[in-house]
Amino acid sequence: MPDQETARERVLEAAGELFYARGVQAVGMDAVRGGSGVSLKRLYQLFPSKEALVLAYLRQRDARWRRALAEHVDTRAAPEEKIVAVFDWLHRWFSEPGFRGCAFVNSFGELGATSAEVAEEARHHKQAFHDYLTGLVTASGRPAALADQLALLAEGAITTAAISGTPEPADRARDAARLLMDATARTA
Repeated sequence: MPDQETARERVLEAAGELFYARGVQAVGMDAVRGGSGVSLKRLYQLFPSKEALVLAYLRQRDARWRRALAEHVDTRAAPEEKIVAVFDWLHRWFSEPGFRGCAFVNSFGELGATSAEVAEEARHHKQAFHDYLTGLVTASGRPAALADQLALLAEGAITTAAISGTPEPADRARDAARLLMDATARTA
């Protein structure tokens, strides 16, 4: 029998894969049990409700997503190139097998109207991404308001890539981001 932390990780990994691939509402706790190999009794000891499991999944996904983005962006030295790197990273993410868009938008669409906590996790993730972009923008010496525009470009690229099934929206968003950066460099 796996220890508490190992069982928790196995459940979160299985839930994450299933929720992202199929949608939260389409996946029952029995499917998570089967995917994780953790008994249903143990699963409910770890996560007393499906909502608790969904929230843990979203929190884990948020941490991993933001860490992967920051690790990629941090490979660039120049502040302007760090901004561009966000869109390069999006292209890489969109190219992954099984890409289905933003887990937070997807979860919000499924549960946001009925779960204030899921809606709040989605808002938290989007705000954290916006704050990250704001830090990159201000480090480049540009007005913080540029982060609003870049966030819209990124969010639009995520949605468009999910629907179109191609990573190309990241390239178009990157090109638009460069135009906006050039425009703000001239006015700053």
